[in-house]
Amino acid sequence: MEKILEVKNLEQRFDLNKGILDKIKFKNGKFIKEERIVNAVNNISFSIDKGKVFSLVGESGCGKSTTARTIIKLIDPKGGNIRFDGKDITNLTGNEMLKYRKKMQMIFQDPYASLNPRQRVLDILTEPMLFHQVVSSKSEAMEKAFEILKKVGIRSEQATRYPHQFSGGQRQRIGIARALAVEPEFIIADEPVSALDVSIQAQILNLMMDLKEEYNFSYLFIAHDLSVVKHISDDLGVMYLGKIVEKGSKKHIFNNPLHPYTKALFSAVPKLSGTNLKNSKNVQGEIPSAINLPSGCYFHERCPYAKPICSKEMPIEKEVEKGHCVLCHQY
Repeated sequence: MEKILEVKNLEQRFDLNKGILDKIKFKNGKFIKEERIVNAVNNISFSIDKGKVFSLVGESGCGKSTTARTIIKLIDPKGGNIRFDGKDITNLTGNEMLKYRKKMQMIFQDPYASLNPRQRVLDILTEPMLFHQVVSSKSEAMEKAFEILKKVGIRSEQATRYPHQFSGGQRQRIGIARALAVEPEFIIADEPVSALDVSIQAQILNLMMDLKEEYNFSYLFIAHDLSVVKHISDDLGVMYLGKIVEKGSKKHIFNNPLHPYTKALFSAVPKLSGTNLKNSKNVQGEIPSAINLPSGCYFHERCPYAKPICSKEMPIEKEVEKGHCVLCHQY
């Protein structure tokens, strides 16, 4: 199947030192140079087929949102390669990226912070249409904006209101409408329902799936809720400390989780029966700092199955069954 997105060995780091003086520290009677680097995304690779939904799932702070912002080039990558629709966009400048902005859109986690509070909803939708020349006139842009708002459940008379006049669920619908306004081929949805009530979550997820079927675009969907991921995904990757530790189809991951961290995520989901995943063991300790990454496998300090080799060598990704890959010395 044709790929809409291919990510290879992607890396993203952030330097916490503002200048050279911040790096100089006085320890044990002498001055030393101390680098403070946040290793947010650490050499990850995955691809998304056209018309499919690929989800990234993991605990807060594992690098999911940073991965999304790096892929869409809101932040320039520090290493690796990003190919969109067969074209290498890794090193494109802001101006060179403009023709791809129309094809790649993002729905942000916080619908209020991502909408301009000084613009009416109608302007929020028509401005990108006119900029990317999706329409030929302002009247055509307004007509299309009303049509999109109707699809996402916002009435036409509400189009002249400002973002603060809407509820959280309505604002997220406006964020979805803005992403649809320029007719994208690929949408990154960064935890689009995490801040919403459960009943509203279901409405937004169903809306997103209906729109996918109608417009046939692809999603990179980011979440930490496994029930949400199961509802919307075709394929998924499990992230831990900036690494994808397991990836495969939804059937692979939910029916046969392999990595100890994936098993821990499933065993943490509350169940009416009170029984945990078969053969799973509880994970102990806290997530290590992304500034000082552990040696070897990043998960070895918390892993109940850890062996001596786990603390010394980073495991190599292995394909256990067709399309189902895991990063673990057990395999």
